[in-house]
Amino acid sequence: QVQLVESGGGLVQTGGSLRLSCAASRRTFSGYAMGWFRQAPGKEREFVAAISWVGGNTYYADSVKGRFTISRDNAKNNVYLQMNSLKPEDTAVYYCAAVFSWHSGTYYTGVDEYDYWGQGTQVTVSS
Repeated sequence: QVQLVESGGGLVQTGGSLRLSCAASRRTFSGYAMGWFRQAPGKEREFVAAISWVGGNTYYADSVKGRFTISRDNAKNNVYLQMNSLKPEDTAVYYCAAVFSWHSGTYYTGVDEYDYWGQGTQVTVSS
């Protein structure tokens, strides 16, 4: 079992930045590919960014490419999402997710591919 706890959400103006953190409870973070998703009111949960557990292979949704950066610190069991140049359409609850992977360089982009989810953290971007 992996428990995930997100933090770092809040209210920010358009063009501002936030850094989300996700802490994993498991003793070892290795072997788990990680992802960030978001869900706005009335919309389905959507993929934002993903990272493999070794090598730092990353992938981004087109809507955040060039503005968001996903990273991880396996020694601290943390994954991060640096969000810059925020827009009102980035407003959503952001979720951290984890899935065990036998393939060290693989990342995952589908909601159904992840086994563990955090409780979410609210990000609100005012115009």
